Amino acid sequence: MLQPKKTKFRKAQKGRMKGLSQRGHQLSNGMFGIKALDSVFITSRQIEAARIAATRYMKREGQLWIKIFPDKPITKKPLEVRMGKGKGAPEYFVAVTKAGRIMFEVGGVPHDIAKEALRLAAQKLPVKTKFIVARDFEA
Repeated sequence: MLQPKKTKFRKAQKGRMKGLSQRGHQLSNGMFGIKALDSVFITSRQIEAARIAATRYMKREGQLWIKIFPDKPITKKPLEVRMGKGKGAPEYFVAVTKAGRIMFEVGGVPHDIAKEALRLAAQKLPVKTKFIVARDFEA
């Protein structure tokens, strides 16, 4: 019977994103937020583009909290390189975002301004989102 070859090092692979988010699925800072409806990798560039879009619309009033952080490096080998010779260099960083995760929160602005600012931010992200309001919000 053949046994699998035991390797000294464990391969770090991208992994699966099954299920719902276990943490960060409730508003903690602001009155309004956007929640991810799918599981996806969000790059640091996409997060920054969404942040700029939202703050520009709010005209620097109120406060914006970014609740995701890109801490997973995605590596890539250069073009036209043969197989083997180890793992490629880090190309960019992503935030692993599962369904149900709150990505951005806004506070200190009226409902209509927050909704439009977060709508503009959501357009920059590669995931379906939902606008949510805190339970204790009074219009």
